[in-house]
Amino acid sequence: MLRSLKGLVCHSLKLERGCALPTARAALSSVPGPAVPAAVPAAAPAAIFHTGESDPVRTFNEARLMVRRPALEILGYLRGANLAHPAVRYVIYGERGTGKTLTLCHVVHYCCRQGWLLLHVPDAHLWVKNCKELFPSSYKKGRLDQPLQASLWLKNFKTSNERFLDEIKTQKKYIWGKRESTEEGRPLREVVEQGLARARSASDAVGALLRELRLQGRRGPRPVLVAVDGANALWGRTTLSKEDKSAVSPEELTLVHNLRKMLRNDWSGGAIVTTLSQTGSLFKPSSAYTPQELLGKEGFDALDPFVPIPVPNYSPKEFESCYGYYLERRWLQHEKGRCWARGKPELFPPSLLQPSFALFFSLAAHTEDGKAELQFLSGSNPRQLDRLAGPL
Repeated sequence: MLRSLKGLVCHSLKLERGCALPTARAALSSVPGPAVPAAVPAAAPAAIFHTGESDPVRTFNEARLMVRRPALEILGYLRGANLAHPAVRYVIYGERGTGKTLTLCHVVHYCCRQGWLLLHVPDAHLWVKNCKELFPSSYKKGRLDQPLQASLWLKNFKTSNERFLDEIKTQKKYIWGKRESTEEGRPLREVVEQGLARARSASDAVGALLRELRLQGRRGPRPVLVAVDGANALWGRTTLSKEDKSAVSPEELTLVHNLRKMLRNDWSGGAIVTTLSQTGSLFKPSSAYTPQELLGKEGFDALDPFVPIPVPNYSPKEFESCYGYYLERRWLQHEKGRCWARGKPELFPPSLLQPSFALFFSLAAHTEDGKAELQFLSGSNPRQLDRLAGPL
């Protein structure tokens, strides 16, 4: 799980100022970005960055990110956007393991550095499966609240936007119970604290928070970035069941209902960046990756129009950059590393798998032949390269 960024790896792309952080080591090339505001603590925000893949922070004792063209394309659009117009939607998609989540992390990091308010959902799939507690909504009959998921999201939102919560004032009075309410004109912090203090009110607090951010629009003190990883989970089917064992549809969930509203482009003063993910996608073929396949007709129509941002496998220069980083960090340690892979088909691309799968290969990882073999076996796919390099 990637929780913070200290540097960006870039050997092949020349960056504009403001696109990257200073690197942690002089050996890596990067253009320094602007200084972090004094109000931002050095280790925060811990809730911004997330990926379900391997944990590079624990492996290398640092968090680094390769700067790639899909992220730079979105940053260029954000810099030139007119925030007085309706929010533009960007949909990041690509085959499994190409780096869609980390592309989103790069965009979130850039907006954090530029002083945007961050509304980040690290994995929307977690809202539609394996929820331990579902309660009937006290606000809307027929809807279901998820207090644990709502409380966790509010905690992360508070961590990411601590310095902005007193700037934004509510534009409506909210009644939480017979004795609890938030008056109009109060800091947004009170809505967040209400959801954290009363778990049963957490889902309603999330709805009130998202409504306030839409109402602020371009008149608000800060532009708003809506970043949702795995947005295709908001349309389709869930694994949740009601008390009568009938299936729960996504629109019956309070969190999903309110997040769908936030993905509309009927508000201004920000941008919407989403990814489509096969990981955790329910009832979809593993080979599906296009917006039409993962979103379905309902989801595609809900997000249309949007700007598609494809994320491909590594280019030759990007592969060289990643390979060089593995060598520098001694992730490829042995001059003649040997890897015996029998009965472990998950380590290799599907094109290499046969019914009687048994493959033995010897990699002199520091040689040109070893590098070429890694490139061939991984297909220049970032995830496959990471898995192949692990045993070496």
